[in-house]
Parts: sequence; C-alpha cells; structure tokens
Amino acid sequence: MTTALAVPLAARRAADDLAAVREQWGDLLAATERRPAEQWPPREARGFLDQLATDDRADDDLDEQPAERVGRLPLILREHPAPLNLDALDAALAVERDLFDLADALAEQVQRPIRTGRDDRGRFIQDRADATDPARWHYQAQTSPGSRAYGLHWAAVWVEGRLLGEDPGDLFRPVPPLLLDHATATAARARRHVERALGRDGRTTTLDDPCPWCAGPLTGRTHPGGEPLVTCSTGPGCGAPVTLDHRGRRAWRGAELVGLFVALDTARKGE
Repeated sequence: MTTALAVPLAARRAADDLAAVREQWGDLLAATERRPAEQWPPREARGFLDQLATDDRADDDLDEQPAERVGRLPLILREHPAPLNLDALDAALAVERDLFDLADALAEQVQRPIRTGRDDRGRFIQDRADATDPARWHYQAQTSPGSRAYGLHWAAVWVEGRLLGEDPGDLFRPVPPLLLDHATATAARARRHVERALGRDGRTTTLDDPCPWCAGPLTGRTHPGGEPLVTCSTGPGCGAPVTLDHRGRRAWRGAELVGLFVALDTARKGE
C-alpha cells in the first residue's frame, strides 16, 4: 500500500474536492426538481433546517426510495421530470461529464490492459476474470455505458483511488504529473460548480427580516464546505440567546439557526 507520506499534496486536495462533490451530489440532484428559493439560506443549503418545512419534508420522505434506486444512474440515462432549476441541472450535467471524462483519461494512462491467453484452439482470448474485475474502469461503448452506469458517486470514488495510489497491485500504475494536474483542476472545478449551484460558495446576503430580539440588520453567510452563519450587526447589545463572534456580534450557526428561523417566522406572523 502507498503510505500517506508518499501521496502528493495535489492528490490529497483533489480527494477532498471529490469527497465534497460526492457528499453534496444528492442535494444537487434534489435541487434540479425544486424552484430556486428566494430566501436565505437557499433551500438546498438548509440541511437540518428542512425540519421547519413540513410539506418539503413529506415530499423528501416520498422521494427517498426512488432516489435510492435511480440515484446511481447518469443523468443522461435517467428518466426524470422536467427540471425546475436549470442552473442546478446544468451544473450537475457539467460535473458528471467532467468526472466521467477524467475517469476515462485516467483509465487510458494508468490501467493495465486486460490480460489475454490462448484457448485450446490456439486463439487469443481475454482473461474473463481480469476483464470483469470490479476494480476496473470500463469505457462507454455504443451498446453499454460501461462504468458510467454506476453513476457519478462511483466515478468520483474510482478517480480518488487512482490519485491516492490505492490498490496499486499490477492493475494500476502511478498517475503521471501532468495528468495529476489535470485531475486536480477538474476536481476543484467540479466542487465549485456544485457549491455555486447550491449557494454554498461563500456568498453574503442581507436578510429581509430584522433580528427578532433587537430589530438590527441580519447578515447571512455561506462557506464552501461549511455550514451557513447569520450575524446581527447590533453587537453585544442584542439580547439574542447566542454567543458573540470574534467581532462582538451575535452569531447563529449549526443547530442555533433553527431557533433563529422559528423566531423570524413568529415575528412575521405577529405572534
């Protein structure tokens, strides 16, 4: 096995980006079937905040089993309803295409060809066990999608394994430097596409509603790979039941955002 110290920094960075893509892929697919939200944080970025939307939660429960069944299939092969969020669909298609093409490029340069032997008539035949090795990446053909049939998640895992030098054996060779550079750039671009489409790319938004405790302006922020954050500009004088950030502002993050959105909803209703 390749030791952690032997793995290039660029490969580790690409692996982190690929992991982020995999973890958010389900959110991006779900986003294609929902209209872009006007409020902050974006519907797709709210995660546990969805518990506040009863109807949405019920829809998610109904969709869970079909998504589990068809979620692996490439978008171009899957039957799905007309998208409500074209930006999310465009991002998903671009990411899927880029990672499939990257897997093809890696397989071409680092994957050993299928072994051949002779049958009892002296004819050259492929080693069936080697040809069907589940560790192999299989190319798309006119009659078969190859490994693309297993969806983006498998493609990302397979690419990550090649970049990190996992299971070297005699099936895979080390990734050459120029191809590693290409893979690193592709993984980073894929992550940017996903997080931009989900509103998780580090944007800052002034919320329409004031702070329920002091009526001060509220600012929402998203962080790539992190959870959303809301701060109140009033400072220590705000009586909200949350801690102060490093600038002395009341800040809601994580589970605290549930309390903030409940308070905002109550204030809108005048309760």
